[in-house]
Amino acid sequence: MKGLHLTADLYRCRCDPAWLTDAARLGQWCLAAIESVGLQPVQHVVHAFPADAQGPAHVTAAVLLAGSHVCVHTWPEERAVTCDVHVVHLGGDRSAPARELMAALVQRFEPEWTEQRSLDRGEEN
Repeated sequence: MKGLHLTADLYRCRCDPAWLTDAARLGQWCLAAIESVGLQPVQHVVHAFPADAQGPAHVTAAVLLAGSHVCVHTWPEERAVTCDVHVVHLGGDRSAPARELMAALVQRFEPEWTEQRSLDRGEEN
C-alpha cells in the first residue's frame, strides 16, 4: 500500500464564487482534472449541502480512484476549501500526477494562502 497523501487547506479563495457552491460545475471539473494528469476515476459523488442561515451551500466532491481518492470540501462563507489527494503506487510511483493534480486544485481556487502537507504512506519493500 505504498503511496502518497497530499492535503491542502486553502484560505481566502479569489476564484469565481460559483466554484465554491455549484456542485455540478465543481464535480465535472474535478473529473476532468483527474483524467488530465493520467489518473483513472472509478466512482464519484458530488453533494451540495443546502444553504442555511450561516451561509450559502457547501459542496463536497469525492472521487474514488483504484486504491486511492480525491476529496474537495468548500466553505463559501469563509472562502475556504480543503483538498485531499491520496494515491497508492499501483504499478509504479504515482507521486508526479498526484502533485500535478494538487497544483491544479490550488490554482483553480486562487487562494491568498495555503497550508499544504505531504505524507508518504506504507512501508518500503
